Amino acid sequence: MPLPRRAALTLALPWAGWALARAAGADRGYPLVPAMAFTRYAAGTSLLPLAAAALTRSRAAALVAGGAAAVLAGSVLGPTVLAGARRTAGSAPEGRPLRLVSLNMLYGRADAATVVALAAECAADVLALSEVTPEAVTALVEAGVADRLPNAHVVPAGEGQPRGAGGALWTRLEVLSRTVVPGRFGQPAARLAVPGGLDVEVTAVHTHPPARNTDHVHRWEGDLRLLPDPDADVLRVLAGDYNATPDHAAFRRLLRRGWVDAARATGQGLRPTWAPQRCPVPRLSLDHVLVDPRIGVAAFRVVRVPGTDHRALVADLRLPPAG
Repeated sequence: MPLPRRAALTLALPWAGWALARAAGADRGYPLVPAMAFTRYAAGTSLLPLAAAALTRSRAAALVAGGAAAVLAGSVLGPTVLAGARRTAGSAPEGRPLRLVSLNMLYGRADAATVVALAAECAADVLALSEVTPEAVTALVEAGVADRLPNAHVVPAGEGQPRGAGGALWTRLEVLSRTVVPGRFGQPAARLAVPGGLDVEVTAVHTHPPARNTDHVHRWEGDLRLLPDPDADVLRVLAGDYNATPDHAAFRRLLRRGWVDAARATGQGLRPTWAPQRCPVPRLSLDHVLVDPRIGVAAFRVVRVPGTDHRALVADLRLPPAG
């Protein structure tokens, strides 16, 4: 094989390896797990080795590069394209509305007045927050969060946890019970009484980021495993920062436990929810609202909030009627 053709084939191999790992769900440990979050960028650049194959007229490189591009594009686009604007199976589109806003406050730095104004604009029933500090709680209260959403479940950072490990729920619904979902960070959960609808349990999710080493990856996988499953006895909503994209095998395993991703259910699975504050890229979908399949998703949107690198998620849900 002439040298240019060999070079084209060699160029295609990294994309082929990425496609194979994505298709096989083989992202395990560090650095494969954090790298897999960038699969959309691998898919977007997969035309480069295909172009090199065409220029060198290498059939082998074209087969490898073309196969990799197809697998990567299908992995990224397939679920969203197939979902379209389809609502969740078994949902009640005309059921009792439940409006939820979720946000990672980036160590409490998100602008509290904007957060409260967003909740008011959306007529939110529930505000689910992660990376909440004591100062952030004070700022939110001063901004009037308790006036609009008077019932709270605030879980401060515990001993041995980072300062921004706290979580909080504010709601205007009656709180029937309060619990904390186990994990590295504070994940408050509250069972809420919904007039005209079934009770619903909402959890403010925040998993450990699998970013720096193998131990962090193991903590992240453990946090995902500890999240509750859908339950026939209570409707559940898990909203927050999963530090995971649909390209992560561990997140797909979570979905297979019975959860429906509200963004994907409304054809918006590619909407980025995280980006560096001082740089336009990368843009990743790390935050999700997962719902019981009996819950309908009427609308979903992503809103920028000053002070944090995460975007707020606004989900307009529909609960099945009581009885």
